[in-house]
Amino acid sequence: MRKLIAALVLAALAGIGGAQAQSFPNRPITMIVPFPAGGSTGAMARILLEPMQTVLGQTIVIENVGGAGGSIGAGRVARAAPDGYTLVFSHMQTHVLNGAVLSLPYDVVTDFEPLALISDTPQIVVTRTAFPANSLKELIAWLKENPNKGTSGAVGIGGPSDISAWQFKQITGTDFQSVPYRGGGPLLADLISGQIDINFGQASTYIGAVRNGQLKALATQAKERWWGAPEVPTVDEAGVPGLYGSYWHGMWLPRGTPKDIVAKLNAAVMTALADPTVQQRFKDSGQSIWPKNQQTPEALAAFQKAEIDRWWPIIKASGIKAQ
Repeated sequence: MRKLIAALVLAALAGIGGAQAQSFPNRPITMIVPFPAGGSTGAMARILLEPMQTVLGQTIVIENVGGAGGSIGAGRVARAAPDGYTLVFSHMQTHVLNGAVLSLPYDVVTDFEPLALISDTPQIVVTRTAFPANSLKELIAWLKENPNKGTSGAVGIGGPSDISAWQFKQITGTDFQSVPYRGGGPLLADLISGQIDINFGQASTYIGAVRNGQLKALATQAKERWWGAPEVPTVDEAGVPGLYGSYWHGMWLPRGTPKDIVAKLNAAVMTALADPTVQQRFKDSGQSIWPKNQQTPEALAAFQKAEIDRWWPIIKASGIKAQ
């Protein structure tokens, strides 16, 4: 009799869980972008907004929560109820690099449920237009002639730009100052206005300013020339071999979100990414959408682990650590 009662209880609970998944979503969903408004991460989130809302039949509200290299916004999602109504749209800084740089009140892996890999764009070395260097070799020469006088922007401590700047210094034997920013938008504005000299940032953020003559592009941090600016040499060609880096984006939910809800949200993301209009808008903004077989939660989990295995030893060697 006890076994029968236990079985009935489990069946009832399973039925409740299934009903919740079937009725999901029945209220607005909050998509956290853990950086200030005006950056490319928020722009991509907004590209996905309408098609995802159409599939889900529910409103999605984007909320920019900047600060501490994205860890404040990501932390809000880590602490949110695992019901599918709060997710984070972010990139490698919050879910790889921050785990090695910051003392976080959450774990970048175990406190999240992977949802989908979204897009990728290489990093690119850019300078303000009036900067005297017109190539990577000229930049190195200027920095050696003017030690610690150059300035480079970085979103937070230990972000992709910061790590690339450290690697650049190690490879070239140069030194310059790092200027921290809360987000990519303010950094871009200061670079264009000439308040800082150089940056190692995501190509999608800077390509528009490069095309408009507001910035100079010296090299892309990739093994092959980037389709978005094929005239710009790679770091290998420009004289700093191996300085590779990219900003890949993904979505995560709080750990413990029911699998059925994860699957429903992932299907909405994949449907949105298959939309030709969405694909063109991503391409126009300098982003490459991941292949369909890489847009799954499992693919994101595997790729995130591989990136942690790659970057954490480099960060440890750099000594970069937030105080």
